[in-house]
Order: sequence, then C-alpha cells, then structure tokens
Amino acid sequence: MLAGRRQYVARGIATPRLAVARAEGAWIEDVDGRRFLDFAGGIACQNLGHGHPAVVAAIHEQVDRFLHQCFMVGMYDPYVETCRRLAELSPCGGGEQRSLLLNSGAEAIENAVKIARAATGRQAVVVFDQAFHGRTLLTMAMTANVKYKHGFGPFAPEVYRAPAPYPYRGVSSADALAGVRRLLATEVAPDEVACVVLEPVQGEGGFIPIEADFVRGLKELCGAHGILYVDDEVQSGVGRTGTVWAIEQFGVEPDLLVAGKSLGGGLPLASVTGAAAIMDAPAPGGLGGTFGGNPAACAAACVVLDTVASPELLEQAQAMGARLAEALDGIAARRPEIGEHRGLGAMRALELAEQTPERAGAVVAAAFERGLLLLTCGIYGNVLRLIPPLTIAPDDLDRGLELLEESLVDAAAR
Repeated sequence: MLAGRRQYVARGIATPRLAVARAEGAWIEDVDGRRFLDFAGGIACQNLGHGHPAVVAAIHEQVDRFLHQCFMVGMYDPYVETCRRLAELSPCGGGEQRSLLLNSGAEAIENAVKIARAATGRQAVVVFDQAFHGRTLLTMAMTANVKYKHGFGPFAPEVYRAPAPYPYRGVSSADALAGVRRLLATEVAPDEVACVVLEPVQGEGGFIPIEADFVRGLKELCGAHGILYVDDEVQSGVGRTGTVWAIEQFGVEPDLLVAGKSLGGGLPLASVTGAAAIMDAPAPGGLGGTFGGNPAACAAACVVLDTVASPELLEQAQAMGARLAEALDGIAARRPEIGEHRGLGAMRALELAEQTPERAGAVVAAAFERGLLLLTCGIYGNVLRLIPPLTIAPDDLDRGLELLEESLVDAAAR
C-alpha cells in the first residue's frame, strides 16, 4: 500500500502512518492487525463511531434502490427527508427553514456566501483570525493559516479578516469586537458586507471556543447593519458539543447554518440551512451540484440526525464532555508543557505552551506507538485535539486518556 501510495498518489496529500483494514465503534484495525483507539474520527466525521449499525443498515437499504439520480434531474425522498430534519433542528431565525445539500464543508461554505450575496445584494465577507473554512479558492481566502494557502494564490477578493477572541493568547471578547468595528470603519463599509462567517468553536485554528459575549455582540452588530450571520458548524455540529449545534449554547439565532463532516455518518454530505426568505434568494438553477445530497449519504444523514437529536445521545455527549474536561484539567495540572486545556462539550484540546509543531508532533507519534490516534491543530501546530466518538464506552475513553498522558510523558523524555 505504501509503495502504491508513493507511485500513484499526489505528493500534496499528507502521508499517514496508518493503513486501515477495518473499523468499528471507537476502534480501528490496521493491515498488520494492530488495534487503535480512535480519538481522530477521520477529522470529526465519526461522531457516532465507525459503522454505527443503524446508519449502515440505512445505507444498505438505499443502495439496493438506487445510488444516484442528481436531485436536479430526479427528486428523491432521502434528500427531502434530510432537509426536513435539518429544518426541524435548525437554530436559525426567520420562520420557515429550507436547506441545500452539498458534498463537503468547503462547498457548503461557498454556497452560504453565494446565498448571502444573493439575499443582500452585497459582495464582502468578514472572517476571523484562526478560521478554517476549507481548501477551495474562496475558502482558502477565508482560512487563516498559511500552510493551506502557500503557493496557491491569487485568492478571491472581497474577503476581510477581523480578530477573534483567544483569551489564552491575550485577545479578549472586547478586544475582538473592537477589532470588528475598526475593520468596518477602516477596511470595508458595513453596507458592503453580505455576511460574517464564524465557527462557534474554531476547529483547525486550535479548538478555541468563541466566548458567548462575543457571539452575542457580533450578532447585534450584524443586525444593526443588515449583515447575515453564517454559523460554520462543519466540525462543531452534529452533537459534538452536547447540543445538536454548538450555537444553541450561545443564545443566538444565526441567519445561515453550515454543517458537514459527521452529518453523512461517514459518507460525503454537507448542508446550508436558513430561513426561506434567505435561502430562496438565488434563482432556480443558481444552486446545485451533480452529487450534492447523494441518496446513500442522505439515508445515512436521516439516521444520524435522529440519533444525535435524541435525549439519550445528547445526555451521553454531555456526560462525555464533563469527563473529558475533568480528566484534561488533571493532565494539564500535572504536565508543565501544557499551557491550556479548553473546549466545549466533547470537543476538547490541550494547547502546548511552546508555539512550534515539534513537541505536539512527538506526542502524536508516541500515542500512535501506544495504540491511540490523535490529531494536532492550531496555526502553530501545537494543539492536541480530541474527537472520540460520542458513543465510546467509558472504559475505552478512560483508557484513551491514560494513553494520552503516557504519550505526553514519552514525548517529554525524547
């Protein structure tokens, strides 16, 4: 497999150490028979774990009917049913809710911008420090990390960046709101801004929960100027933080919500949801895509959304978040290299004080040797993020946390 990867796969895709043979629940087995506890989830795509039985059954049932139609050629029930569930679970304001289904988070973000521009007649987009919104041309311009952008410009115009709260690194909510106001006074006029796009917990930027007073202040500022608030929940949504959408914990109704990753239960699916008056702004034919809302992915999504909206799953996610917070607080207190433990619900991270990727990379390597899959994030690559399945057994969660601390010790000794 490694030889084939070197010969046939583009160099620009980062090469992993893991060669997967099978996966179930919170466990992955490689081609040599080694088992790993999965605290990575295919980058937050497995909130219900690998091979959730009800999700797999729904996929099999749909595959036996048909695999593809293209919703613009022939409509089908799984697409409509996914949109119905998204409407029923939507935190957006504005009355009747509608959705558009796409393939990926980046594609959904681009379509959210298109919809916002059509609805407002404006062009500019405001994004934030530490943001990650995707790897396409527009979303690279919106993303705040040079490693995803180097050598790929020029980028799409009319994208403006403001500070985001980052208390550990000295940026308060008041500082960040002042920065937004300054941006609107010096770089782009408010009546030229179609939307602001913000992750309620910044994912690739370092698992940084945005403080509630900033979210409320930003929404108020948007409302005063007719700017649409786009809530990017590609990584933080679908139950990850203990509510179906993280924004529910901030007391704010966004205008548009973007979801992805775990939405399809392991199959490619993303969505944009919002009030009909906004979503219907583009004319027929203005939105679409050949594979967006693939029938099998939609069949999976219906089960995923029903499951993550259930009181039982949300209670489990909240309990898991509390256990992670308690355990990571203890680890952070014992390990001097850790600068901060933070997160929201079961979306947790440890930021190492050293702003380089080497030490965090050493922890990930040590964890791999011990049978634990971890990922880093943050603009300096110095944040260890934990994304175990919400369905993980308590004993497996505790074992993973033990392996994490052992890996921190191993890395410090190297």
